Amino acid sequence: MPIKKALGTLMFLALFSDPFCFSQDSNFHIYLCFGQSNMEGAGAIEEIDKKVPDNFFVLQGVNCSEPNRKKGSWRAATPPLCQCNTGLSPADYFGRTMVANLPEHIKIGIINVSISGCDIRIFDKDIYTSYDDTHKADWFSNIVKNYGGNPYKHLIDLTKTAQKDGIVKGFLLHQGESNSGDVQWPNYVHKIYKDLLNDLSLNSKDVPLLIGEVASENNSCCNSMNSIINKVPETINNSHVISSRNCTTKDIAHFNSEGYREIGKRYALKMLDLLNVVNTKN
Repeated sequence: MPIKKALGTLMFLALFSDPFCFSQDSNFHIYLCFGQSNMEGAGAIEEIDKKVPDNFFVLQGVNCSEPNRKKGSWRAATPPLCQCNTGLSPADYFGRTMVANLPEHIKIGIINVSISGCDIRIFDKDIYTSYDDTHKADWFSNIVKNYGGNPYKHLIDLTKTAQKDGIVKGFLLHQGESNSGDVQWPNYVHKIYKDLLNDLSLNSKDVPLLIGEVASENNSCCNSMNSIINKVPETINNSHVISSRNCTTKDIAHFNSEGYREIGKRYALKMLDLLNVVNTKN
């Protein structure tokens, strides 16, 4: 090929290649987020939230028309990170805090499959059909339908796509309001965690499970659930509970924007601690 033609080809590729096209990269760290409405995101997205670090991405979980976003494609992690019309979530400031404290060559990718009002067992691949119409309401059924009727499989399929680009470093869970008072909840979570590890060929020693407490301020509806959530590390060795203490709320169940920013940072600070990152910038 003549030199001039070869240079022209290289210039074309440089100009028109997809900026979000990845090949597998050990410096691309991927985190799976799942749960119910607080992980889905119910906080108002404010101006401060719209500027996103260059090395923070989300794998689009569902197709959206406004703006046009395609399921299964990476994009800049501009909120919302879950579905089309959700709000700010812990995942937003988890990712921002991670990239602020890691070397510049590290990229962070988020996958978020969450469902308002769901029972945790909708993520159990063996019994999910018993919990996919919990509310028997269109809004709930439509969310589940957007996940192909099987949220667990949807999460697995997205993650297998993501594993072609990077490596899974951890799971983030925020759920419990719909299971408030159920002492079997840690066992449900343990089953789901083991299934995720097995189906994604991951080792529990390498992939921690970070679990956020439910809202505990302003007479929260479900703060008694936190005593059950805090028992999970007795069942799952590499699991860690993230405190919701002093994370501000907008109602009896949901954090407000500042509360989401704060608990998201707390998830990240725990993960950074597990990665032995010192002198973090909070």
